[in-house]
Amino acid sequence: MRAVTQTAPGGPETLVVSELPDPVPGPGEILLDVAATAVNRADLLQRQGFYPPPPGASDVIGLECSGTVAALGEGVSGWGVGDAVCALLAGGGYASRVVVPAGQVMPVPDGIDLVTAAALPEVACTVWSNVFMVAALRPDEVFLVHGGGGGIGTFAIQLAAASGARVFTTAGSADKLERCRELGAEVAINYRDEDFVEVVRTATGGAGADVVLDNMGAKYLGRNVDVLADEGRLVIIGMQGGAKAELNIGQLLSKRGAVIATALRSRPIESKARICASVVEHVWPLVADGQVQPVVSAVLPLDEVAEAHRLIESGEAVGKVLLTP
Repeated sequence: MRAVTQTAPGGPETLVVSELPDPVPGPGEILLDVAATAVNRADLLQRQGFYPPPPGASDVIGLECSGTVAALGEGVSGWGVGDAVCALLAGGGYASRVVVPAGQVMPVPDGIDLVTAAALPEVACTVWSNVFMVAALRPDEVFLVHGGGGGIGTFAIQLAAASGARVFTTAGSADKLERCRELGAEVAINYRDEDFVEVVRTATGGAGADVVLDNMGAKYLGRNVDVLADEGRLVIIGMQGGAKAELNIGQLLSKRGAVIATALRSRPIESKARICASVVEHVWPLVADGQVQPVVSAVLPLDEVAEAHRLIESGEAVGKVLLTP
């Protein structure tokens, strides 16, 4: 199979397309012919040597894909060769073939083409599991998501708006702010020259945000606690702004708030299977009827993987960047 490999961690130029042996599905696994994969910020960290795959996962980068079923491992039922699917991966997506546990394989939602479906698994599972399964966002609550122009952000805005929440977001350019509003954000805040704490408090009559989805980590920790409403829930899913910061526990106690940090990739297979099943049940119908749609900025061939990484690093892309083998 064709797959992206590295001889050593480094910049985008270290990524090359090579020939590797085809993977073989074991018990409970499915072999997929990949139609497309997506570039995530976690991929950039893995390329740099900071985010190794979990034990037993492929060394090939790539946390999601779409494609067709090529073969079934022992004990797998409910799928047939040729079925169009998308999948959540622990690794291996930047390739023409990949093996994935059966519980992490999902049907392509109605109305979505096979290539575009590669933009769905990681964002859908991340947003649904964190915002709804963990933070339990309810209709009419205030939801703030940072990085509204990215893959997670564009999906979170739509899903939260579809649930009946009031959606606030941050982004760094006028174009991204306008796109966020088009997707359903009530208020879009330019983090370069506006204070999101002040804007959210003003727009909510001083109440603040009930749920915050944060990819920045340390840099935003204090301000995220500031912006929380009473009984608010801050869910941290990234560390783009660092890993260590002071937490004002007294302030958190006074608000009866919660700070939760989660990761999807390192979860046990059974946990990821439960999330995927819940996504198919609750999110796919919203995708099928058009209330929530994947946002794709660019589709590039696998041979241009370095350019795809540069595009994500530049911050210019809105939504997802896809690669086709």
